[in-house]
Amino acid sequence: MKKILITGGAGYIGSHTCLLLLEKGIDIVVIDSLVNSSQNSIKRISNLLSNHKKKGKLKFELGDIRDNKKLNQIFNFEYNSGKPIDGVIHFAGLKSVVESLSLPLSYWDVNVNGTINVIRSMQQFGCKNIVFSSSATLYGIVESKKIKETDLINPTNPYGNTKYAIEKLLNDLYNSDKKNWKIACLRYFNPIGAHTTGELGEAPQLNCNNIFPKVLNVASGEMNHLEVLGKDWPTKDGTGVRDYIHVLDLAEGHIAAIDYLQKNKPQFICLNLGTGKGTSVLDLIETFKKVNNIDIPFIFKSRRSGDVPYMVADNSLALSKLDWYPFRNIKDMCIDGWKWKKNNPNGYESIY
Repeated sequence: MKKILITGGAGYIGSHTCLLLLEKGIDIVVIDSLVNSSQNSIKRISNLLSNHKKKGKLKFELGDIRDNKKLNQIFNFEYNSGKPIDGVIHFAGLKSVVESLSLPLSYWDVNVNGTINVIRSMQQFGCKNIVFSSSATLYGIVESKKIKETDLINPTNPYGNTKYAIEKLLNDLYNSDKKNWKIACLRYFNPIGAHTTGELGEAPQLNCNNIFPKVLNVASGEMNHLEVLGKDWPTKDGTGVRDYIHVLDLAEGHIAAIDYLQKNKPQFICLNLGTGKGTSVLDLIETFKKVNNIDIPFIFKSRRSGDVPYMVADNSLALSKLDWYPFRNIKDMCIDGWKWKKNNPNGYESIY
């Protein structure tokens, strides 16, 4: 790999991916609008690399992927520098399932139109390797079995619809030029946790409806209790089962995917990134309590519309294709996530 463009590189998964790429000595250019992220994550990355002997070069560009002029300027500058961008890892986009229900136009505009702009710039400058950060949200309801890439695609919300639309767009793009395009769509499951130093983590600036940030908020005293949505699901303890994956394992998966594309023939491939292991909500709570020695009060509430009882990845295709394995377990996720929250009670705006 020569130089990688990371869209949305200041965000949760993006920032961890940036750090790992730089640690490998790979040069990166980050474009981020900072709508739901902070440039302080980029500063933290630089600080973490200050004593790193072999490191790649990091360049940050403030910009929106819907701005085609800005994207072309980035590609053109790097092209003229003699070390052009030869791959893209595309994270940028809006990502709240709940918010997408009330703001569908924004989601289609940012996610789909933004991706079209990225692809246009890539085509113009001869860059035809892209890893797209997709989502397991696009799967339909699958009862009590691990989800395969060939299972039913049936998104139930605008966010999932945009992810599926982008996958179809990328498939059409590959079919238009099968001799050159190398495309991987990574359908990630439930990323949680943080960097082991506690310097990088999840700091959403918009309302977050995911369970782990809420667990952290209860642990820190920002919330009195956690609301567990449903206790009568057809699972071992009546609560929903999910495939939680450490954000560092997920970041490593994206890097393994871009490396795979660049070493292999042109192709279009979709891969599940998960651990293949299910953890119930009650298991998550109990594990967090035990490893961090802190209580998490909770109450049961009624099920949320659109939720499913069980969503766990069959990750066998990713394991067979990529030089990758999700090593970190649910205990690691809980320990690292709490370390981040304790060190950064206000996210990246925390003052030491």
